Amino acid sequence: MHAATPFSRAPCVAVAGLSARMLAQAAARAGLNPVALDLFGDRDTREHASAWFDIGGEGLSIDRARLVDALERTARLPRMLGFIATSGMEPHMDALFGQPRLPRLIGNGAGATAAVRDPRRFFALLDELGIGHPEVSFARPENPEGWIAKRADGCGGVHIEAASSGADVYFQRRAPGQPMSALFIGARREATLIGFAEQLSVEAGALPFVHAGSLGPVDLPRDTVKALEQAIRAIVWRTDLAGLNSIDFLLDGDAIRVLEINARPSSTMTLYDAVWPAVWPCGLIGCHIDACLDGHLPAEPPAPPRRAGQRVVFAPLGFTVSPAFSDACSGDPACHDVPLAGTRIEAGQPVCTLVVTAPSVDAVRRELERQHALFLQRIETCRESFHDVIPTH
Repeated sequence: MHAATPFSRAPCVAVAGLSARMLAQAAARAGLNPVALDLFGDRDTREHASAWFDIGGEGLSIDRARLVDALERTARLPRMLGFIATSGMEPHMDALFGQPRLPRLIGNGAGATAAVRDPRRFFALLDELGIGHPEVSFARPENPEGWIAKRADGCGGVHIEAASSGADVYFQRRAPGQPMSALFIGARREATLIGFAEQLSVEAGALPFVHAGSLGPVDLPRDTVKALEQAIRAIVWRTDLAGLNSIDFLLDGDAIRVLEINARPSSTMTLYDAVWPAVWPCGLIGCHIDACLDGHLPAEPPAPPRRAGQRVVFAPLGFTVSPAFSDACSGDPACHDVPLAGTRIEAGQPVCTLVVTAPSVDAVRRELERQHALFLQRIETCRESFHDVIPTH
């Protein structure tokens, strides 16, 4: 465990996932005392959290034993409200439900989670509700061309592979359309829609759809918005989803095809907190806690005054983070998930997340491209300062 600052008298909340920086930062802004559990212990994660626990396993994965031990230790902290799970926790949630020595979960319970994460139950529900989705098979298609394999407990696109590979998977036929997501908050079988975002992805080796960021809020036609609102409310009514959740879908003209639901706070909440910093007094994390613990739903947000975007920067080559590189990233307002000096980052691994705002989605897209190009130059400059570079082949 790393202790960043003495614990304050504010209520504690534990935030856990592959990267906990987003939730730790949001909790600190809400006046809470966050305790972070993740793999990276990035510089800004530690700056916003009063303590950090390393829960990393082999590669970029969470070690369940370390996770449980860290949660047990956070449960003993004073004024602990509970823990919030984010991306990467999906494979471990079943083992955490009902554990007596852990902080209470501020999020979806076992029943609601299974209703949307078990593909057999979820797609049967969509069919019953008349909500469109790509064709799904639970047996490997005889002709795998045009199909992908997905793990039900995956996240971030790293659980999606060609249909000719993978175990413990289900199969989904590729379908046309722009990948999108909608963020919503559920409470007492009702829902408030927060907004829509365009999803960005990159191809990484055998993985065709690795999550690389998002843009939003984006405007959709009124009929499309109405259809999505009806779908979300119908799903929440049947599953009792609570707090922040997101629904991923393909938008192909007027056609909507639902892909999956992330039954936990989504990374897209960064966009909406950036665009509407004063709409919700304690930000979206405060809305999440109110919805889960008290059953309160926030009001729908007004028209967005600006738009926002985030993009993950993946290392084009291996390098070791220098103090100057870490300091430069920390001093850059667009840069988040700042690696500590001495961190070894291999080719293809995430370096940081860029977050920008602009008057329009197109302007956001251009600014992200500009910032991304500048950041790659920064990596190249850093590379030239070291002799242990591993080039990309």
